[in-house]
Amino acid sequence: MSHELTHDQGYNEVERIAAEAYLYFYPLVLMEITRRVSTNSSYSTTSPRGPMGALVHSRAYPTAQFKTVVRPNFDTLYSSAWLDVSDEPYVISLPAVDDRFFMFPLYDMWTEIFASPGTRTHGSGPMDFALCASDWRGTLPSGLARITAPTPTVWIIGRLETRGADDYSNVHKLQNQMLVAPLSRWPHFEAPAFIRDESIDMKTPPMFQVENLSARDFFLLASNLVTTHPPHATDWSMITLMARTGLRIGELFDVQQCDESTRLAYEAAPAVAREMMRRRFSTIAPLVNGWSSITDMGVWGNSYLKRAMIARSGLGANPPEESIYPNLQRDDTGQPLHGASSYLVRFEADQLPPVDAFWSITIYDEHGYQVANELDRFALGDRDELDYGTDGSLEVVLSHHVPHEHSVRNWLPVPEAPFAVTMRLYLPRDAALHGSWRAPLVRRLA
Repeated sequence: MSHELTHDQGYNEVERIAAEAYLYFYPLVLMEITRRVSTNSSYSTTSPRGPMGALVHSRAYPTAQFKTVVRPNFDTLYSSAWLDVSDEPYVISLPAVDDRFFMFPLYDMWTEIFASPGTRTHGSGPMDFALCASDWRGTLPSGLARITAPTPTVWIIGRLETRGADDYSNVHKLQNQMLVAPLSRWPHFEAPAFIRDESIDMKTPPMFQVENLSARDFFLLASNLVTTHPPHATDWSMITLMARTGLRIGELFDVQQCDESTRLAYEAAPAVAREMMRRRFSTIAPLVNGWSSITDMGVWGNSYLKRAMIARSGLGANPPEESIYPNLQRDDTGQPLHGASSYLVRFEADQLPPVDAFWSITIYDEHGYQVANELDRFALGDRDELDYGTDGSLEVVLSHHVPHEHSVRNWLPVPEAPFAVTMRLYLPRDAALHGSWRAPLVRRLA
């Protein structure tokens, strides 16, 4: 007996399933496009890009032109590697980091964090671990901890606390002690072979590449990727639901081969799903003083809409225990942010962000990218030379123009257009995680 939906059973239900399928697959497709762009480059000791299997490092904060991922931070220097463990494990060696915060989260192709070595988890000592496919049955050398990867391809996004440009050299020394190598070659490293793929678009940001895909191309790619990167065990219900429309795991899904009502539903799905993300983003977390703070990220379960939204707005989000990102949605008048106005963020002395590491505030455009400005300044935080009030309070000004009544040290330039504000709290204390601390109401000045 067939369990596929027919037109008589309700076209609206097919539309709903198609939109949910787009949301379900969106992170997987975005990860793949990001991987292609990030690894279509020869190995370099100074570039944040490099071929599959290479550990590459950012040696400085992102420039205004950086658009590989949305909402990059300006608090840490990144170390990144895309690894394929389908043939053999990869060994990752990390040095002792005893004077600064660091994290080295591992993401599967569905954007799930399945392990996060670093300050919070294993402490400040050195660590060697082997990243293994789930079906690998070999024996590891003594001293290598095993971490099992849910998907054959894994993205590592390491972050080392960096205290401004003057601190770069200290971070570089730690980066240079990191090692990634296949088990058969460890502890020796050889730069992976690389052949540039001229068909890959290296100019358009991955997010826009995904959203420029036709429905047919999106679902063809998604249905191909999922044959390599299996669904999570908890995805059974979603898999069963999609199968009722003809989208089956293990088979290529071509919307052009569907009946007309199903084809139309899937062709409409990208726009419908992105509108769902847009509407839901402002309500994903309660607004408190105009800020929304999501404190359950990195492990998504079956929250497919949230997973897609966070991938779209900040691919590579961290576990909340290591960092949370309050996002400013409204000013004190209830209006969205626009650079035609200026704003004041005031922290009372006893209401500064409660962290065990550090905190910052970063400005982005409405798409999540940094905007060039005369100071080349995209973020401010507690490690910067800020001017505090005599009572210990702190005021940060968000303005397109130089503020005349406040310290330039406390000025964050914003574009003369709609913009976004993200606060970052690294190693947030319980007060921030559980809501007893609240980010301050942001006052519109003019």
